[in-house]
Amino acid sequence: MKTCLTACAIVLCALILPLTARGEEKTSATSSHGSLTLVVMDPLAAPLSCPCVKGYAQRDYEQLAKYLGAQLNVPVKVVFNESLKTALKETKGQADIVIGKRSVVLADAKKTGHQLKPILALSGKDGQTVMTGLFVVPAADPAVTVADLKTYRIIFGPADADEKHSAALGLLKLHGVAPPKELETCEACSDGATTILELGASVRGATVISSYAAPLLEGCGTIKKGDLRVLGTTATVPFVVAFVSEKLPAPRQAAVNAALLKVGALPELREALETKLGFVSEPAPAEKKSPLSGQ
Repeated sequence: MKTCLTACAIVLCALILPLTARGEEKTSATSSHGSLTLVVMDPLAAPLSCPCVKGYAQRDYEQLAKYLGAQLNVPVKVVFNESLKTALKETKGQADIVIGKRSVVLADAKKTGHQLKPILALSGKDGQTVMTGLFVVPAADPAVTVADLKTYRIIFGPADADEKHSAALGLLKLHGVAPPKELETCEACSDGATTILELGASVRGATVISSYAAPLLEGCGTIKKGDLRVLGTTATVPFVVAFVSEKLPAPRQAAVNAALLKVGALPELREALETKLGFVSEPAPAEKKSPLSGQ
């Protein structure tokens, strides 16, 4: 009798173990990380912008976090910060998904040693995934084109802001304008704009602002309508891009990619993220036009 019971137990274990293994495999596939951390560095995210322009620069990434949590079957915590380094202090070094300006995220990732891989671009309300830098001068300034800036004091953006730095230098070269040996830079578009407006008629000044920031300068009252005039537009550069940590298992990276691609088919989420097409694989060509009033 005892031998019979032992044999039955062995058979039962043989049946249960494969089921347990499959269950563990499924659990591992859906929750190999106890939770995921989404770091948002997008300058058009609501906590990183201002509500000065109705329906603009108020992207609701909390809704995206909830959506990703449901799709991936794992809690998703969202952290907002313009700096990856600062965000990592808050998240204790975890950044599974990062969404922000491509050049800035890549520069910060290099500084922090965090391995991130770009996967998809977030389209704007116009369907574009790119931006430009705009060379601007005070409205009454005599300069007509970028070529007229040869003797001007020019304020650029930081090196990690491609549209205000490398792309801006490229446009100067195209127009035969040699940049100063030491570039004057400022972090915020608002700082450059107010600086050249405060120089007065005795000093000729120009600055480079991001195309996405132009509506906010007027909308938030940093400058008055018509204070600035656009002289030239840089070549397009990538704007907001989604990255995944290379520490994530390949199946989880693929799952994040698939979930983000579905955003374009969800009207409420598209509205929350102020996007026409959602996350897309290929950047669309940008139309060169100034978002400043009167241009």
